[in-house]
Amino acid sequence: MFMFSQNETMKQAEVAAYFRRFEEAERLYMEMDRRDLAVTLRKKLGDWFRVVQLLKTGAGGGDDLQLEEAWNAIGDYYADRQKWKEAVTYYVQGRNQERLAECYYALEDYNGLEKMSEMLLENHKLLPDIGAMFVTVGMCEQAVQAYTKCNQVKQAIDCCVQLNQWNEAIDLAKTHNIKEIDSLLAKYAQHLLEKDKILNAIELYRKASHYLEAAKLLHQLARKESKRKTKPLRVKKMYVLSALLIQKYHDHMKNTSKAKSKGKTKEAQSALVGLLEEDSASISDTKLSDSAWRAAEAYHFFLLAQRQLYDGYVDAAMNTALQLREYDDILDPADLYALIALCCCANRAFGTCSKAFIKLESLDDVNPEIKQQYQELALEIFTKHSPKDSKANKDNANLEALMKDSDEKLPVCIVTGRTLVDYQFWMCGTCKHCAFENEIQTRHNCPLCHTPSQ
Repeated sequence: MFMFSQNETMKQAEVAAYFRRFEEAERLYMEMDRRDLAVTLRKKLGDWFRVVQLLKTGAGGGDDLQLEEAWNAIGDYYADRQKWKEAVTYYVQGRNQERLAECYYALEDYNGLEKMSEMLLENHKLLPDIGAMFVTVGMCEQAVQAYTKCNQVKQAIDCCVQLNQWNEAIDLAKTHNIKEIDSLLAKYAQHLLEKDKILNAIELYRKASHYLEAAKLLHQLARKESKRKTKPLRVKKMYVLSALLIQKYHDHMKNTSKAKSKGKTKEAQSALVGLLEEDSASISDTKLSDSAWRAAEAYHFFLLAQRQLYDGYVDAAMNTALQLREYDDILDPADLYALIALCCCANRAFGTCSKAFIKLESLDDVNPEIKQQYQELALEIFTKHSPKDSKANKDNANLEALMKDSDEKLPVCIVTGRTLVDYQFWMCGTCKHCAFENEIQTRHNCPLCHTPSQ
């Protein structure tokens, strides 16, 4: 009798469901203690909120799996309507990591995405997708962690290259013994140079610890700028940076060799050999460094003389300008001797001024019209003033006397432009240029390379 009654109730429930009387059908299923059929009905209808309610009111072995299915379906409901925050709540309960990652990305919740990446097991199939998400928003470090966690080192390096994190790319390549990075670096640098993005190429090499290549490009750019005669201070800075990059290159090479040889005698011997080879092979690099420092000196004294002249220190300006005669292969001789003539005239040293005009008039690559102007100006000056120095310059007298007794070029103070005749003087630990001790005491940085002096 009970079986017959249950079958009748089942038929009534099915008839009610057919005629879309779903509440009645569910009630009949529940009266029969057939919660599973009620759940199935609500699933077919897509009423997942009611499915959750039904599952929570009962108990059974398969309820956990069905609950996860329901949570995910509700998450899909909110995700389809772009209600990402609500979707996250249900995807977390449904443990749907793929959809959860998509929601974090849509919400721009990158902290949540990073935490999720950290919680995933190694080689999880979702890690490459998360890495790609981080790449699209420029989060290189997090992308690299995701890619390396699933052993996709090549993708991690490509990500660093794409986001211009070349230093990280080189470290990854070295750690995992991947050697294509150097060729890729060279290709990208060439691409930048072809587009005339020299500064970008320099920064690329610098970040990738290819200091020598960066220094060479910077040296070439400084020479190009010097020919344009735009801003001498900028040119000086370029030469200083070029020299500093070469020093950094040598330090980097030595530190790399020391790191490889740490704790191993044979490797230490091979590192020593490597250092000797590096030193012998870097003769041209040393010449480049010396050339950069010398060019920086030239522009430093060129700017210093003008600054002293405009500040009214005409005697100091003349002394500094006379130092520029050593740099006529770097500075434009016309600018150089014009500055000397101007400073000497202001200091009433007309004898030296006359010699500067003679040099100006004898230059071959000067426009004839400009030469004519030099001659007219010289005639105007020396008609009024005899071409003799009216002031005795003690510093120059000391210099001439010392130069007769010594074949070596005496150092010049980078603060004042005067020749160093003291036995004790200050020397910069970075650029190795000198200054009078009493002159450098009031300064916090080296006037040439701007390294802290203390």
